[in-house]
Amino acid sequence: MTFFYFGYIVADMIDWNKPTPDSHFVEVDRLRVHFKRLGSGPVVLLLHGSGSSMQGFERVAALLSRSFTVIRPDLPGFGLTGPRTDRDYRIETYVATMAAFTAALDVERYCIAGNSLGGNIAWNLALQHPERLDALVLINATGYPEKSLPAGLRLARNPLLRPLLRRWLPRSATRANLRSIVGQGSRIVDDAMVERVHALMSLPGNRSAFVDLANTNQTDRSAEIPRIVTPTLVLRSAGIDGQHFARDIPAAQERVHPAAGHLLPEEEPVWVANAIEEFLNALRGGLPSTRSSTS
Repeated sequence: MTFFYFGYIVADMIDWNKPTPDSHFVEVDRLRVHFKRLGSGPVVLLLHGSGSSMQGFERVAALLSRSFTVIRPDLPGFGLTGPRTDRDYRIETYVATMAAFTAALDVERYCIAGNSLGGNIAWNLALQHPERLDALVLINATGYPEKSLPAGLRLARNPLLRPLLRRWLPRSATRANLRSIVGQGSRIVDDAMVERVHALMSLPGNRSAFVDLANTNQTDRSAEIPRIVTPTLVLRSAGIDGQHFARDIPAAQERVHPAAGHLLPEEEPVWVANAIEEFLNALRGGLPSTRSSTS
C-alpha cells in the first residue's frame, strides 16, 4: 500500500515500532527516553500532546532546524519512550523528567514549545525552572480547569470503557478521534496519519499509560500562571476554549489561527514554525548558542 507522509510518497508502511537511524535514547528517571535532534543554533525543545508522539512536530522541527537546534522527545507514556513502571503521570513528574532530560543532554538553557499536554508541561517548567528557559511557546496548551477535554480523554475516563481501552482500540476509533480534534476543513487525517498514531499507541503499555494519564488527578496551578516571567508566545486555534495564557502571563504575545483545530502543529506547520521563528528571532540577541551532547 502506498502512503503520502508529509508530502513524500512512502511505498511501504513505516514500521513505527522501531527506531530510525536518527533516533537517540538517554536514560532519565528510570526511563529510556527516545528523542531526535536536528539543526544547529540555540536549542528549541518541542513537547507533543497526549495520544501523540514526537512525530506531531515533524514538519515544524524540520522548518525550525534551519536556524535552531531542535530536540523532540517522546514523552513518557508515548511513542518509543513507552510507559512508566510507576504509572506516575502527574504534570509535576513530567516536569521533573524533562528537566532531568535536558540536564542529561548538557543543555543548560533552552527555548521550549509545547502542544496541549506538552504546553502544560512547558508552562510548569517555566514556573519551576525559570533560570533554564529563554522563551516559552504555548500551542493550544492545557492547564486551566475550564478547558474542554478532547474526545479520546473523555472516553479514557469512562469507567466502563477503561478496561477495554487498555487492551484494544480499533483503527476506526483512532481515525474518528483524530477527525474530531482537527479543524473542520482539515485534510491531514489520512491513512498514513491513522497508521502512525494507531501503531505508536498500540506499543506495549502505551494504551494503558494513556488511560492512566487521563485518570490522573492533576494539581490545578492555573492561579500561579501570572508568575511566569519567561518571554511567552501563545499560539491558539480560534475554536479552542478555556485558554487564558495571553491574558494572565505578563507581556505575553498571542497569535490566533482562525480555522485549525487541536493539532495545530500538524494542521498548520508552516504557520506555527514561522510564528515561533519570528518570535525567537526577535529575542535572539539574548539567546545562547547550543551546548548539548548527542547521547
